[in-house]
Amino acid sequence: MAPSSPSSAATPARASSRKRKATAKAVADPDPDLHHDASAAPPDTDKRPRKGASSSGAKKPPKKATKAPRKKEAAAAPAEKPAEDEVCGEEPDEEELALGEDEDLATAGDHDDAQPEAAAKKRVAKPTKARKVAGAGGDKDPEFVGEPFPADEARTKWPKRYQRAATARPDEDEEVKARCHYRCAVVDGIVYALDDDVYVQAAENEADYIGRITELFEGTNKSKYFTCRWFFRPEDTVISRAKFVDDHQHDPKRVFLSEDKNDNELDCLISKVKIVYVDPNMDPEAKAQLVADTELYYDMSYSVAYSTFANIPSDVHENSGISSDADSGSGTPERTATLLDLYSGCGGMSTGLCLGGALAGLKLVTKWAVDLNGYACKSLKYNHPRTEVRNEKAEDFLALLKEWAVLCNKYVHSPDSDATSPVDEDDEDNEPLGKDEFVVEKLLEICYGGNGRKNGIYFKVQWKGYGPEEDTWEPIENLSDCPLKIKEFVQEGHKRNILPLPGDVDVICGGPPCQGISGFNRFRNYNDPLKDEKNQQMVTYMDIVSYLQPKFVLMENVVDILKFADGYLGRYALSRLVSLNYQARLGMMVAGCYGLPQFRMRVFLWGALPSMVLPKYPLPTHDVVVRGGAPNAFSQSIVAYDETQKPTLKKALLLGDAISDLPKVENYQPHEVIEYGAQPKTEFQCYIRLSRKDMLDFSFGDTTCPEEGKLLDHQPLRLNQDDHDRVLQIPVKKGANFRDLTGVMVGANNIVEFDPKIKRVYLKSGKPLVPDYAMSFIKGRSPKPFGRLWWDETVPTVVTRAEPHNQIILHPNQARVLTVRENARLQGFPDYYRMYGPMKEKYIQVGNAVAVPVARALGYSLGRAYQGQLEGTDPLFVLPESFTYVRPNEVVEH
Repeated sequence: MAPSSPSSAATPARASSRKRKATAKAVADPDPDLHHDASAAPPDTDKRPRKGASSSGAKKPPKKATKAPRKKEAAAAPAEKPAEDEVCGEEPDEEELALGEDEDLATAGDHDDAQPEAAAKKRVAKPTKARKVAGAGGDKDPEFVGEPFPADEARTKWPKRYQRAATARPDEDEEVKARCHYRCAVVDGIVYALDDDVYVQAAENEADYIGRITELFEGTNKSKYFTCRWFFRPEDTVISRAKFVDDHQHDPKRVFLSEDKNDNELDCLISKVKIVYVDPNMDPEAKAQLVADTELYYDMSYSVAYSTFANIPSDVHENSGISSDADSGSGTPERTATLLDLYSGCGGMSTGLCLGGALAGLKLVTKWAVDLNGYACKSLKYNHPRTEVRNEKAEDFLALLKEWAVLCNKYVHSPDSDATSPVDEDDEDNEPLGKDEFVVEKLLEICYGGNGRKNGIYFKVQWKGYGPEEDTWEPIENLSDCPLKIKEFVQEGHKRNILPLPGDVDVICGGPPCQGISGFNRFRNYNDPLKDEKNQQMVTYMDIVSYLQPKFVLMENVVDILKFADGYLGRYALSRLVSLNYQARLGMMVAGCYGLPQFRMRVFLWGALPSMVLPKYPLPTHDVVVRGGAPNAFSQSIVAYDETQKPTLKKALLLGDAISDLPKVENYQPHEVIEYGAQPKTEFQCYIRLSRKDMLDFSFGDTTCPEEGKLLDHQPLRLNQDDHDRVLQIPVKKGANFRDLTGVMVGANNIVEFDPKIKRVYLKSGKPLVPDYAMSFIKGRSPKPFGRLWWDETVPTVVTRAEPHNQIILHPNQARVLTVRENARLQGFPDYYRMYGPMKEKYIQVGNAVAVPVARALGYSLGRAYQGQLEGTDPLFVLPESFTYVRPNEVVEH
């Protein structure tokens, strides 16, 4: 049930601006700079009655108000991780085992449930065998009308039709050659002309195709043909599988014009259809009137490549007579933009977007960020101190946004919002306090529900005469006597833009978690994935987009959203954006292709309002072979050069290129900040060490971080004594792993077994040197347990766990796992980027992040698109040569 609106509450005749009826226990704020969801705080346990001040009391107050005595209580602190969280577990837990197995299966391509994309099939019209059309000529054979085009004119308009046939590629249809072209034809008594929109007979059990006639000609074989450029209904496109989702729908009159066209026999024509072009930026009322008077309309194009829905160049619909005064995004460039990072984690995606935007001349600022992980929020807040970071659920954030708009309408935008409340401030200061009454000093923060509380607005209250440890979260209903305090908070918050209103956000980015498709989930819902609560964040993400209506949207996710259940979730995301009238484009990018020593393929979905330029995908800068992992149905969405192109690419990065300059550390390294101790050895290392200023990172403003130039987070997860003893015996060589330990032999089919000739070796603790779980992992076929990385290798994917029990994560020549900083290097985080939280939490933050160089390349595209600088319909573009590693004071040429 929706909570009652704050604006609907009646204001008392004499409302206090100072007092309220307190009901909640003080909750210590783990970080005063973060906006915390109540769900992240300990539950309220203080049940002492705190009487509220009367709003209508008439007795005269004394000269000086007294406070009720109040017993101080120990503040409830946030739950701390146990000390053992800093140490590797003794054996792999269920999640770690599943992680290793899931990764192996993904590499083998066993998760691809999708079939080849139906929308990519060529349309083949079927001639009608018999027609009974009323009127003259109903049973006559189709024929051309009038004189043919003059030969010279026909050859000028359609030169390939009159060239000698060339050998077609195996995947191409041989083009029909022409004897002559015509302007008109008659089929079943209906006269068809060039540029007519028509229904065309489809294959059996298919709805009639819709197309536009672009040629009418007689072939060299004397047959009569028309060339048709196809329109697609929503259900004919990549979003077809999402059509039965009940949170949005597509107008049945809406179709999309494509570049796809082919030749069909004249007899396939059924009838004409009136299709009108509608400018997507047209006034809604004018659009509704125009659409009402036509059979079908189109406002965007559709392309199977990169599942693209985009604006249509003006020359395509010049016969429509429709125009618009809407801004096309090609006017005066806007040089600044605001960003909301949803499911932000520690901020890898937004950081990269801002860095790339700066290189394109756009100052993109992460104004707001939301994540449920409190440690990740602390990391983001430290690295982006001016960002409004909210530690709460995305659905609570959305509910809060809607309530915030109501509060702003009441206290900021309403005509009487500046009216002075009839309150005598002196009286309020001196009004006597009853037993267990307290004075509201100030409202500090706002949130929506959480912590097991019912839905609704809560304010964090600072009490007069009490310290921050006594601050409490109070429901807005308990503050009905304090409208001035609420007004003060809302007006100040609106001024500071602590929460976005619709239209405030220029860019929304984020990667909604879809745990319901994970291999960890044994009860995955293949038939209706969105009924699984673990996939609902995809819906919430799109709900926030729908509410805030940003200019641009960038959603990131794992490739499984395009594999699981025929790519249902990916199709849903596309469908939802298109239903909201966004242009949309979907692609898969490999992190290594943009200058990292890891493979890591991820899905990126662009969205852009029709008034903006739809961003393109930046082509790779490094020569990394894209191997496996892509779903068959979306193979045309992999961002890569065409096989016929021969670009000049940099060599693929290897592990040594990224981490060989970092100092040696032991299994236990207690210091979060240390010295480098050596100079960088590679171009990557020079770049990753750049300062914020040289990196064009504006998140700290003009101030300098006190740790500038220091090495941060170069600490490994400490191995327990048994694992450390095992790692000490893993040889320092390429490909070394537990199979190199004493007593292990590799038998038939690459399956490990114990050597019967060697007595089993035990550690000092009494546990075996070679643990049973290593021998049985993936039925004895996996070489991952206690695997050592090597300098000349590329890591498949930086993971969120640092345990070596079934992952290849050991340093090439040190007896430890990779440090947090080494993992951060593999993800492209600048060395100045610091992580907060227990050791395992730091690994999780780094592993879950979007690779910064990928986001940076996308940010460059976004910056150019924001300023209207990406022309043409090609979905890909080449990054400038100087983009990859920018030196101090180096300028990227557009």
